[in-house]
Amino acid sequence: MIRKVAIFSLLLLLALASYGQRLDSSPKGQVVPGSPTWIANNFIVAANITYLTAHNYSAKLDLYRPVGIPTPAPVVVYIHGGGWVAGTKEDVALGVLPFLEMGFAVINVEYRLAHISPAPAAVEDCLCVLHWLGRNAKEFNLDLQRVVVAGASAGGHLALTTAMIPTSAGLENACANADDASGGAGAWPNQRAPVAAVINWFGITDVADLIHGPNVRAYALSWVGSQPDAEEIAKRVSPLSYVRPGLPAILTIHGDQDKYVPYQHAVRLHAALEKAGVKNELLTMPGGGHGGFTAEQDFQMWEKIKQFLASVGISPVTQASHAP
Repeated sequence: MIRKVAIFSLLLLLALASYGQRLDSSPKGQVVPGSPTWIANNFIVAANITYLTAHNYSAKLDLYRPVGIPTPAPVVVYIHGGGWVAGTKEDVALGVLPFLEMGFAVINVEYRLAHISPAPAAVEDCLCVLHWLGRNAKEFNLDLQRVVVAGASAGGHLALTTAMIPTSAGLENACANADDASGGAGAWPNQRAPVAAVINWFGITDVADLIHGPNVRAYALSWVGSQPDAEEIAKRVSPLSYVRPGLPAILTIHGDQDKYVPYQHAVRLHAALEKAGVKNELLTMPGGGHGGFTAEQDFQMWEKIKQFLASVGISPVTQASHAP
């Protein structure tokens, strides 16, 4: 059921200070396009839509979308972090504000965490979000030619795998039945939405690097678990395993003092993408950790994101043309 969510609108207004909206400088009685009040009045929320049921778990998403616009909206698929062992889509609801400010629709995704299903479940789930999007874009007035996948930390990893893993890898077979409108009688129509760009905030690019050796991380061990083929699974869910020509454009943002995801994960991905001829950029945050960048770095980061998306034909769309 589609409805305006009062709590979400309140959170948008409370985020006013964080995002520096200029309501007080606007003409009296006029709402600034892109401001929290504008967002609350021009977006509606479809909450807790089940996009996949697997192992008795219903994976859900929230869709925030602009209304009253004449053409389909570009869309960001936003994936939360938490080391694949923690986190919820609600935790990052305010993190989508800059994308809403730019006029994007946002799909805020939850997925199976390690205590529900170990790797590669989270990867499978996020791939299936693209299939839900492909099946439902017309109903919700979403533009399949301007799809961006974004996330931080484990969410950055999942953004990369969602954009990079080909159907031939067999990690999205759980979506086949839902895609097949004929009820299974014939070839799978594969309604997976294409991805135009990725915004990767300090995502893991080599899972195997985190389950043994000097860079081992407890969260990665928990996600891969004690499966007998853990090494093979780690490789199968690592973005570096899928670097090849023709991938979507990728922007990686990473602090060079990150203690949770080694900065070298970003450097290695950038080098591999460069070698493959894939359009990509690495924005290094000097002294930056696992997020928590300075206000100046945050401003630089969002300016780079806007420039990067514009360079691949996905410009911000916040305009008075669909202001109230």
